[in-house]
Amino acid sequence: MFRRKNQSHSEQDGEDKQHKVKELRASLGQLSGRSAQYCTDACLKRYLEARNWNVDKSKKMLEETLKWRSSFKPEEIRWHEVATEGETGKVYKANFHDRYGRTVLILRPGMQNTSALDNQMKHLVYLIENAIFNLPEGQEQMAWLIDFTGWSITNNVPVKSARETINILQNHYPERLAVAFLYSPPRIFEAFWKIVKYFMDPKTAQKVKFVYPKNKDSVELMKSYFDMDNLATEFGGTATLSYDHEEFSRQMAQDDVKAAKFWGLDKHAPGVNGYSAAEVAPEPESIALPATARA
Repeated sequence: MFRRKNQSHSEQDGEDKQHKVKELRASLGQLSGRSAQYCTDACLKRYLEARNWNVDKSKKMLEETLKWRSSFKPEEIRWHEVATEGETGKVYKANFHDRYGRTVLILRPGMQNTSALDNQMKHLVYLIENAIFNLPEGQEQMAWLIDFTGWSITNNVPVKSARETINILQNHYPERLAVAFLYSPPRIFEAFWKIVKYFMDPKTAQKVKFVYPKNKDSVELMKSYFDMDNLATEFGGTATLSYDHEEFSRQMAQDDVKAAKFWGLDKHAPGVNGYSAAEVAPEPESIALPATARA
């Protein structure tokens, strides 16, 4: 009886959420082009989840994203446009997934090699799109691994850059970040973090985990998320962290072609340098929002 009651409650909750999705879609009015392609049911669910299923707030958030995407055009970014930013491997997609099948982005702020914020954000957005495009079916989120090797107060990420990164991630890619590990950050980073955290909403801040190699709980946390044979020694694993810019560029060029086809842009994309990946993975209608997903 208790189980039936819980099942009934769960079914009712599911029906209520589906109704919210339909309500949000109706409130958006007639969409066309890329906006229509972007706004799948799975996408709408992420925006509703990010705003605690408040349709009005979700609508405002989604409309701001559609306006941003119309201006920024993330689906049109080509790898050759941002390749210079990636030469040092300061941000790249790992060649493994976490234990939950999530795409893993590795960030190494100590390897910053440019100073133009606009180009840095373009590079990051490209890789976020690519990470999402490469998610396995049934998975909607990614994990971030942030390596502080070489990081210092002299080459750190400016507050303005950190603020823009947070803005893009939490306002235009809701429910896409599952967890972000800050691995062995130096003590001086704590002061920087207090400033950065100010710009985060509580849900996003809860996903950020400080990890220290000599802390037993930190080690167990990493093991619970990653196969240590895949994880690089820089993150407490046994693998060797090696970024090959030429090989990575070849992979991105191949992904650009696939993404261009997904967006229907392949007819306009010369050569192999197509366009960046989509916000929603191929066949988005078949993707269900994980029950544990948060904003």
